[in-house]
Amino acid sequence: MIYPLSVWESLSCFHSAEMSQKYLKKCYQKSSLNEAEVQSYNNCYPFIYYLEQGELYFKQALATPLSIQPILLFYGYIHLIKACILTIDPFYPQNTSVLAHGVTSRKRKKQQYSFLKDEIKIQKNGLLSHFAQEMFHVKHLEAEKFQMGDLLSQIPEMNDTFKIVLNKQTQFPLSLNGQTLFFSNEILNHYHMSEERLHQFLKEKTENKVNVHNGHLSLQDSLYEEIPPIRLNIKTRQYSLSCDRTGAYTLPEPIIHYLLLYNLSMIARYETEWWSELLKTNSSNDYPIIKNFLCLSLEKPPVLIKKYLLSKL
Repeated sequence: MIYPLSVWESLSCFHSAEMSQKYLKKCYQKSSLNEAEVQSYNNCYPFIYYLEQGELYFKQALATPLSIQPILLFYGYIHLIKACILTIDPFYPQNTSVLAHGVTSRKRKKQQYSFLKDEIKIQKNGLLSHFAQEMFHVKHLEAEKFQMGDLLSQIPEMNDTFKIVLNKQTQFPLSLNGQTLFFSNEILNHYHMSEERLHQFLKEKTENKVNVHNGHLSLQDSLYEEIPPIRLNIKTRQYSLSCDRTGAYTLPEPIIHYLLLYNLSMIARYETEWWSELLKTNSSNDYPIIKNFLCLSLEKPPVLIKKYLLSKL
């Protein structure tokens, strides 16, 4: 795999203290934060270091065996997220509670364990809740549980894998013309909705950012901004709508990747027997699904971070 250097080349533009200071000052001024200039000087180097450290983890993951990739990818992603947090929270971290991961995974059963059916639970405090609220205005995640299969089904690049391995479609493709996305009647039939009901449903889920009329979706904001449950496949550059209206349906994709990488990193560290057997014996459908997700994770999380940071320029 050839790593998409353009992502890191774009992020390297922030490796200048002068550039980062001006960028952070602009971010703080937009948010009407006090002492924007002082805080931008205080945070420009931590901002750079988070980006640099995150890049090192991701590039190292590319050169390591699959068995330890989840650990490197998760911690690399954490550093990139912390850089994003500094654009809106100049005092991060204000206390130790935001340093914890903010997620728990359940104890695994040694027999009949299925990764796709495994669950994680969101904690009240921690990095997950903090960046979900600060970056995406997603609140009230405490005690929410998400299955791995539900999370994976919300990632558009995983649709082909689910089709081949499980004979399951997870995303409906949408054709794009300018700011208009066209959908087929297949979506209405699958959702068991009229066009009017779909309109109401999507307006509610997207906070009035989408209108539905005569078989197409018109967007109030630029497609540069993610509008869950509308997702973008970075490989095909095609937008899609999820088939599964689970609890993860409206989660921003950066949160979805965090939850999946967290759980896989915990498995790689603490479930050595199950993890090693899966990788050595290819014993279940978990293997190709996890492998393809990790392959995607070498690329997409940095792309999502790049998109977030550049949207603030």
